[in-house]
Amino acid sequence: MTPFSILLTIFLVVPLVEIYLLLKIGGVIGAPWTIFLVVFTAVLGAFLVRSQGFSTLRRIQNNLAAGELPAMELLEGVFLLVAGALLLTPGFFTDAVGFACLTPPLRRGLIRYALERGLIRATPDTNAHRQPSRGQTLNGDFRRVDKDT
Repeated sequence: MTPFSILLTIFLVVPLVEIYLLLKIGGVIGAPWTIFLVVFTAVLGAFLVRSQGFSTLRRIQNNLAAGELPAMELLEGVFLLVAGALLLTPGFFTDAVGFACLTPPLRRGLIRYALERGLIRATPDTNAHRQPSRGQTLNGDFRRVDKDT
């Protein structure tokens, strides 16, 4: 499957699952309680994302101060961003996935899985946008020329 077809499937299937779950749960507990739960999970999720985000930021700063690359912490930050977006999206399915991203052992496990499978590259390709070098070195002098003088 291409990335486009995966995204298309997600954008078609997730809203249908959300509507189905909202209707089913609303039929069991009633519309007011369903609305309350959707708003409550959004508020709770925003609080948890904020607190875990500050914790992750502190770990990033500590790693940088120690001269270490905070790769795992930066990837955790991305997961927290995704979790926040999912938790603010109304629905129970996206809330479940968002809360799963907020569970630190599960989040780290997903990051390791994605790194092992090559879904996330550990090192950026720094030469991706450079022109190939032909072994030529350009030397020169410069002189600053002011327009007033």
